[in-house]
Amino acid sequence: MTPPRSARHPVRVAHLGLGAFHRAHQAWYTQVANDAEAAGPADGWGIAAFTGRRPDAARVLAAQDSVYSLLTRGPSGDEVGTVEALSRVHDGADTAAWTATLADPDVAVLTLTITEAGYLPGASAPARIRDGLAARARADAGGIALVSCDNLAGNGRVLRDAVLALTADDGDLDAWVRAEVSFVSTMVDRITPATTEQDIATVRRLAGWDDAAPVVAEPFSEWVLAGAFPAGRPPWEAAGARFVDDVEPYERRKLRLLNAGHSLLAYHGLLRGHRTIAEAAADPVLAAELERLWAEQRPGLPFDDAAVAAAEDALRGRFANARIEHRLAQVATDGSQKLVPRIVDPLRERLAAGLGPGEAQLGVLAAWTLHLLTGDARDPHADALVARLRDARDPVARASLVLDAVAPDLTDLARPLAESTASLQGANA
Repeated sequence: MTPPRSARHPVRVAHLGLGAFHRAHQAWYTQVANDAEAAGPADGWGIAAFTGRRPDAARVLAAQDSVYSLLTRGPSGDEVGTVEALSRVHDGADTAAWTATLADPDVAVLTLTITEAGYLPGASAPARIRDGLAARARADAGGIALVSCDNLAGNGRVLRDAVLALTADDGDLDAWVRAEVSFVSTMVDRITPATTEQDIATVRRLAGWDDAAPVVAEPFSEWVLAGAFPAGRPPWEAAGARFVDDVEPYERRKLRLLNAGHSLLAYHGLLRGHRTIAEAAADPVLAAELERLWAEQRPGLPFDDAAVAAAEDALRGRFANARIEHRLAQVATDGSQKLVPRIVDPLRERLAAGLGPGEAQLGVLAAWTLHLLTGDARDPHADALVARLRDARDPVARASLVLDAVAPDLTDLARPLAESTASLQGANA
């Protein structure tokens, strides 16, 4: 049984990457924006969402009219709401639907959740975006805003560089993109663990219908955006989104406190036999290590001490929310892409400022090294590194391989990283 839709809004937003985070974040913000304006079926902002790597989410959602539940799991209880901001869902391989959607002059915004790896040279997402923009240019459909919602510093600039690298061989398209397309940078934040069978049963009990695709999220959410919207946008501020001149301070705060903290808890926690962020955060040894990491990351944050302390205090509460089963194995994926902005860049800044390398920062890289050697790592971009690590026997040589993969300018730190790795290995033996 599927709940009846109250509205199917016209498609005015396209989205690439139909995963849980999009449905708990951008789609939810759009739902709240439509509700705030009491938008009827002919009004409001509907989303045409396309899957990224696999079509499964589109198939399941299409079977229930693209409607799904958001289970908000707070420390003291659950709330369930219905999200119907998705007007259409598509298999990302449906190129005809993709180009037709981007060529529609009513579509004013393209949002993206393609993860850090999706911006690398050779990834398929930039090429799909280029094809969509080429169709829009041919249709003379006017300007559009591209809004990256991934955990990358300067994600709008990164997306712009990735797209323009593929339009450089087409002078007319390149000129059109430069004139008509805005690349909006954002900072996004909402912990969204993978949905379990138990979550599905909870939604069935609370919502009263069989939802095969519910999403689970914490109560907290944040969205900070900077950039132009040449064809308009949903009133996302109704859900608390902030529009600023520069998101860099906010994204730096998130990457270096929340995301770096997640990486520490994930790699150390898995070595100590923990399953979730809450379990790892409750471990006194890891709680102390987290505080050390935050102290090492703090000098590069462009906020006063009170603001940083408030952000850290909020994170302690969020990490301790044991009713959010944010599994460490999920957090630990794709470390080769995630650790550079979260750990390596702050480490570089410490060295440039004349400070020594942070012991907790090196500890995260050490824990990642040991995680790669367990055979449980999910990080296809590190497969070659894993093979080389297994062949290497000397600890300093192993540390050099790790640094060469994520920070080739910091290979002088191979010996202290090797010492950190040996110490960590002994402590968890």
